Amino acid sequence: MIFFLVCRTWRTVSQSDLLWQNLTRRIWHRHHLLHPTWHEEYIYRHRTARNFRLRRCIYTTLHFPPNDDNNNEGLSCHRLALSDYLLAAGFSDGSVRLFHLPTRFHLSTFHPHQRNHLGPFSRAVCGLFFSDDRLIFASLDGDIHVASINVPGATRRAHLGDVVTDGVLVDFAGCNQWWIGLYAGLPDRAFHVRNGNTEELVYIGGTLTNPDAVIGWRLLNDLTEHIGRIRIASQDLAVGFTSSKVLVFDLRNQITLREEEVMRRINVGEEEEELVGDINVGAADAYDKALVFVNTRGVANVRHVSSLEEICRFLARGALLGCMNGGYSFISTRGGIRVWELDHGEYLYICRERIGDITAMVADERYLAACGSDNTIHLWDFGAR
Repeated sequence: MIFFLVCRTWRTVSQSDLLWQNLTRRIWHRHHLLHPTWHEEYIYRHRTARNFRLRRCIYTTLHFPPNDDNNNEGLSCHRLALSDYLLAAGFSDGSVRLFHLPTRFHLSTFHPHQRNHLGPFSRAVCGLFFSDDRLIFASLDGDIHVASINVPGATRRAHLGDVVTDGVLVDFAGCNQWWIGLYAGLPDRAFHVRNGNTEELVYIGGTLTNPDAVIGWRLLNDLTEHIGRIRIASQDLAVGFTSSKVLVFDLRNQITLREEEVMRRINVGEEEEELVGDINVGAADAYDKALVFVNTRGVANVRHVSSLEEICRFLARGALLGCMNGGYSFISTRGGIRVWELDHGEYLYICRERIGDITAMVADERYLAACGSDNTIHLWDFGAR
């Protein structure tokens, strides 16, 4: 029998819930409890993170009723968002379906306010996120809607978009404090930042999407291209990606902190070369203190958000779409969803389920979700039990 002797001081400290609260906040950035004590919360988070590494999860699929005309043909999911208990899916017709994760039930469907459209996909959802008891979602035409998750189907238009003045809203992200939209189509108007509490516009500017102006307009007729991504990595830092650049933006001071061009040379003639973007935008993501992007040769690069210094790199050939959480990268290929850890770039496994082509995916510290081209939403629950 082995006995472990622990000093009286450590035993006293380890029984302090404040210690476990600080550790849980530092590692997983949790600011509210899902369990009776912070000690129990820490244990749950630690075991759940371990489950991601060991592929311990419960797989299920989520289904939703058809539209009012009993026809979902032509509908495609393009954005997913997660909270502790909810999943939201944004579709090409501007609708958002809300699901209750513990029961896997479809709760409600939110629709945007009607108006004239410029292009068949101008209403397509380009970004959505949860903020307290609200769900905020935006469409390519720049409209932003706010829905109360406690009032089924009720939406309010917070902003009426103007494609002619602002360009196409290619991606949209936010948190309680900030909303940020990434636009393409007009020069020097890439970022639109709003105060998350007042919904007031506080900044317009940025050149990130200037080279992609023409491609931005194409999205109104063709949703297959990925032009840019915007992510809020921490409370005040946003990360933007295009095919040629990664950029870190300070939301509070509205300034660019870091940026890096990622280019490659291609032959355009017998003796001529041209520089083109080298980032697969669909497989780029940022979460907390790290970001990931994959180049056109299949090399994934993990960087620190604050400095853009490299953490590690790994080979992810055939990458189509990607997402990440605080410890792992999930990349969709023709063969399925593959998983790497982010500290050293170690390849872990491929998800057993073969789900075909994926149109959207998202991960947090418990769930991985992906939507297939048949509009089936696939959910992996890694939560400790």
